[in-house]
Amino acid sequence: MDRVVAGDGERIEAFLAHGPWAVVGASPDRAKYGNRVLRAYLATGREVYAVNPKHRSVEGVPCYPSLRDLPAPVLGVSVITPPQVTESIVEDLVAAGAERVWMQPGAESARAVRRAEQLGLTVIAGGPCVLVALRHREP
Repeated sequence: MDRVVAGDGERIEAFLAHGPWAVVGASPDRAKYGNRVLRAYLATGREVYAVNPKHRSVEGVPCYPSLRDLPAPVLGVSVITPPQVTESIVEDLVAAGAERVWMQPGAESARAVRRAEQLGLTVIAGGPCVLVALRHREP
């Protein structure tokens, strides 16, 4: 039930050490962060699922309509959605087997963070983007 503050490397390392992962808000638009984050996971050889009800595939990865539709449990979830959408999917995190959630900058809200913590999830919010932690560079 911990929230990461910027610079808390241990929790970020723990998040990145244990997968598989899901990216909620995955996008086929390569300019959007939902695409960049998915590509960063793929570039580092991590098992990752794309989640977005509007798409069937992103970067060659099947895209699922919700966390509840994933074919296997995930331990970590990166969320790149508007705060209202983040709030609406918090309950799905637990259903997907997640232990940790990383609400990317701009996706978090106090309500979503509070509810995720109440559900026993380790929350990363208010800190750096996963792209920084993975040292992802655009080609």
